[in-house]
Amino acid sequence: MATFRERRRLRAHTLAITCDHAGAIAYNDLLDLYLAGSGVRHWEWVDVRGRRVPGQRASVSLSRVARDLLRWPALYRRHARRIAKLTSAAPVHAKLTSPRRALFLRTDHWFNLGSGGSVGHVRGVVEGLRNLPVDVHVVSTDYLPGVPADDRFHLCEPDYGIGRNLPSMAELQYNDQVVGFIRERWAEWAPSFIYQRYSMANYAGTVLRSLYQVPYVCEYNGSFPWVIRQWTKRRLVHEGLVTRVELLNLQTADLVIVVSNGLRDELVGRGVSPERILVNPNGVDPDRYSPTINGSPVRRRYGLEKRLVIGFIGTFGPWHGAEVLAEAFARLLFFSPAYRDRARLLLIGEGPTLEATRERLRQAGALDSVVFTGRVPQDEGPAHLAACDILASPHVPNPDGSPFFGSPTKLFEYMAMGRGIVASRIEQVAEVLKHDSTAWLVPPADPEALAEGLRVLVDDPERRGRLGSAARVEVIARYTWREHTRRIIDKLMERCG
Repeated sequence: MATFRERRRLRAHTLAITCDHAGAIAYNDLLDLYLAGSGVRHWEWVDVRGRRVPGQRASVSLSRVARDLLRWPALYRRHARRIAKLTSAAPVHAKLTSPRRALFLRTDHWFNLGSGGSVGHVRGVVEGLRNLPVDVHVVSTDYLPGVPADDRFHLCEPDYGIGRNLPSMAELQYNDQVVGFIRERWAEWAPSFIYQRYSMANYAGTVLRSLYQVPYVCEYNGSFPWVIRQWTKRRLVHEGLVTRVELLNLQTADLVIVVSNGLRDELVGRGVSPERILVNPNGVDPDRYSPTINGSPVRRRYGLEKRLVIGFIGTFGPWHGAEVLAEAFARLLFFSPAYRDRARLLLIGEGPTLEATRERLRQAGALDSVVFTGRVPQDEGPAHLAACDILASPHVPNPDGSPFFGSPTKLFEYMAMGRGIVASRIEQVAEVLKHDSTAWLVPPADPEALAEGLRVLVDDPERRGRLGSAARVEVIARYTWREHTRRIIDKLMERCG
């Protein structure tokens, strides 16, 4: 709580609190109660689009919190019964009448994403389907970088009401909102199949399949309860219910798309039949990411002219290994004074482990040789990668010892850029790349080995060029978004045609 002096100051001003989405603030009334209890008299919630929601009086917030607490059991039972009914329903074969019309659902409650692997994946799949061509209508909780907001894009923004002060309930309640939104437009769009990027606690794809008996494709990128337990060290309050939603989607989907063998093996272990699973690694647009892109303006912006630049791009998740790269780069600088004068590390992006990465560089005395760009819009990513001579993909194993199940989007973007790559020898990364053929591979989570790999490519420009050229040939042959989506349609026709 605020001190007495702070309360006096806060009473005299209107506090503007920035948020991602003014209509979708989790625990909104609890937060309003906290602010009122801290002595703030006037405040408002302001999101990046300038929408403003005034803070509520304590009496109003308290009544809403009490309402949610009283309705909590009924809300829980309502969704639990619906999930049980959908799970136990007799299976009905969904026939694919034509692969030329689709409904793409993006139901994540993440807003204002400007870059990252999920952004690249959504854009790649939508563009890839449309280029086949498939007439794709997109329904999304937010605008999507690279996906045109035209007459085939439909914004269905979550409007948090009853249950917004309860864990996971806003996501569960959104199912009603988005299904109602789509039902009003279904006859006009007439999609022949549904493609949903599965998001936590959302079962809209399953509901629509049961209503209209069209094939449902579920894109599964990992278990949300697992991710929260392993990478945030906490547990969902409604973990059991969220897990049942996850299994419902996996069991009712006509086709489940996963990006790696690790995810396929997980799903088979959870009872999903292998014939309904398509392992489909991520991809890239080789025209958007290309060696022909000029990186000189980015080099000038950051004072990197005449330097050898080692680059990393990402959202600094715990699995990215940016801290390992920081330690490896510091070791590289201490190999020889010549490296300190010549080499620079370009860290592109921001995220949870950025400060830990910066601290490791500071402790190692290497901070002066590193450039932090901060968050970069997705469309500026290729020019930043073009400013690099070497690209690093230092992914680390899962904390619980389970197989690394990722398919790093950055990996395919690196390959398309035609640059020398140093990468961890881990699961799919080691399946896509071959040591000293398309990249230099090193043991994961080993900063000494990573430093040596960086040194090899720093000292050998001919090898960098050879590896980069071979990587681009490989990615064009096997890992474009066009090929990615073609495999989806082929498998869906095999299953439901």
